[in-house]
Amino acid sequence: MSAAEPPPRAFRVEQFEDYLTFERGLSRRTVSAYRRDLVRCLAWVVEAGASSPDEVDTGLLRAWMYDLKASGLAASSIRRARSAVRTYFGFLLAEGALESDPTDRLDAPRTELRLPDFLSREEVEQVLDAPDPSRPLYWRDRAALEFLYATGVRVSELVELRLAHVDLDERFALVFGKGSKERFVPVGAPALRALERYLGEVRPRLDTGQGEGRVFLNARGRPIRRESIWALVRDSARRAGIARPVSPHTLRHTFATHLVEGGADLAAVQELLGHADISTTQIYTHLDRAYLRQMHRRYHPRG
Repeated sequence: MSAAEPPPRAFRVEQFEDYLTFERGLSRRTVSAYRRDLVRCLAWVVEAGASSPDEVDTGLLRAWMYDLKASGLAASSIRRARSAVRTYFGFLLAEGALESDPTDRLDAPRTELRLPDFLSREEVEQVLDAPDPSRPLYWRDRAALEFLYATGVRVSELVELRLAHVDLDERFALVFGKGSKERFVPVGAPALRALERYLGEVRPRLDTGQGEGRVFLNARGRPIRRESIWALVRDSARRAGIARPVSPHTLRHTFATHLVEGGADLAAVQELLGHADISTTQIYTHLDRAYLRQMHRRYHPRG
């Protein structure tokens, strides 16, 4: 069976997708990623002789992971695939389709700690100042950039942001993250001022009744797309004279890094970022240590 073919019905992949969608509440994109990794794994175990989930044991899954590693797949990709398979077998166990979990002792490959790229305070100010004030959409672009840096939201959360979920008086916005999990994010004064100018002066001119209640619209009055925000951030960084790649996620990392550098509690940063697990947020403590070592080497006479 090739990875493109559907797995045999005995593997209950469709039921697993329904579980992810309706019980776990995961987004279509996430469910698609789970399915892709799982189907590739099942293609491998079927080719190895398994015809149903109860014929898959830990040894077979270890062999599958070794094969992934031998193929040159990155450790992070192997960990992601392992996570999908663990979730799948956990589902079968909870459904009573299996009596034991073959992923219980399935170790993940080690990954090197990769510190996310971020901007210095001077660089982020230059990016925020980069849009051309003479352009008709200046306040929209400025508001989008300010909001990304002020709140640390994902680009998907920005484009989905609705007018009804922004409270300018209370300086908060309600955003919906992965798995439709909602959280409140505070909006700082500079972002608030840019947002007020955009909502008061620019958005009414853009709104043709096709905006679906979204905050950020394109020039045709439709909800702005993720690709447009990526282009805005990239072009603003280029105008600011920053040579390395800068994306909306760079602004998210910058938001978190500057909070940690300023002494913010890690649990608060986790809440602001919408991380389900604090271990995801802990990378910023490592980043902060790296930043401190860099500052020590640069400025201490014996660094």
